[in-house]
Amino acid sequence: MIFSKSTWQHLRIPFSIFLMPVFSFAAWQSSYFSIEKYILIWIILHLFLYPASNGYNSYFDKDEGSIGGVEKPLQVSKELYFVSLLFDVIALLLGWIAFDIVFMLSLFLYGLASKAYSHKTIRLKKYPIISWLIVSFFQGFFTYFIVWIGFRIPLFSQDFDILFYQSLYQDVFFPTFWQPALFTSLLIGAAYPMTQIYQHQEDRSRGDRTLSLLLGIKGTFLFTGLGFSLATVYFFLMVENLQIFTYFILFLSPVLFFFSYWAWQVLQTPKAANFKNTMRLNMISSLMMIICFSFFMILKQIS
Repeated sequence: MIFSKSTWQHLRIPFSIFLMPVFSFAAWQSSYFSIEKYILIWIILHLFLYPASNGYNSYFDKDEGSIGGVEKPLQVSKELYFVSLLFDVIALLLGWIAFDIVFMLSLFLYGLASKAYSHKTIRLKKYPIISWLIVSFFQGFFTYFIVWIGFRIPLFSQDFDILFYQSLYQDVFFPTFWQPALFTSLLIGAAYPMTQIYQHQEDRSRGDRTLSLLLGIKGTFLFTGLGFSLATVYFFLMVENLQIFTYFILFLSPVLFFFSYWAWQVLQTPKAANFKNTMRLNMISSLMMIICFSFFMILKQIS
């Protein structure tokens, strides 16, 4: 084993799957889909960029309680810090070699934003509204943008074509880009406070004020429920297709059932707002959205 067990644990590579719905959605929306780009972008994001962010934030958080994807985190070491930076470099190099410098710079900006979340000199985690807005934007809208331009850029071109990027710049202002990109931020914004609901005690002891801590346990459930309702209405208005919308509701019905059941449990005893139930909701919602958007992508490719 090249790295220590603790380092591998805190990179949380399996946890990156929870961020795959935005990628799957962007792949479905792309009119320039190719399986080669799909695989390359997936590898860059889920095997290197996201784990780099996970490891970097774990190093500065030094959590003793459960964290996303890890119930009993091991003690972090300096190795984790350097390995997270190594994974960042690999992601950037792959992005530059396989795509171009603009794609690489987009990955770099995402990495900077994710590091600001936990770094001791900035620590956006202390500011509930600002951190929520930044996470919603970068894990949603901006990630959609990364995947969107990845499918547009010719593979291994290495040429900076100013006319090509002028065209891309113009396309960003069309509804075909910003409407689905905004939808991803609505999804992330609705879900994100729920991922913090079991960490209130540890966040409070460190002086971090997350949005979930600000809202309280019941407030977090209400916020997430309203947020997903808004995202669902927005999805219907965006796709303007009753069949697609019906499939969307069917695929996400297990999420609604578990969320409602868990909310009822929490009303009986707040202790039910724990790590295991949070991870169950994350797993169910992520898998169902990945399956849903991948299904739409396959239908689009064969039609």
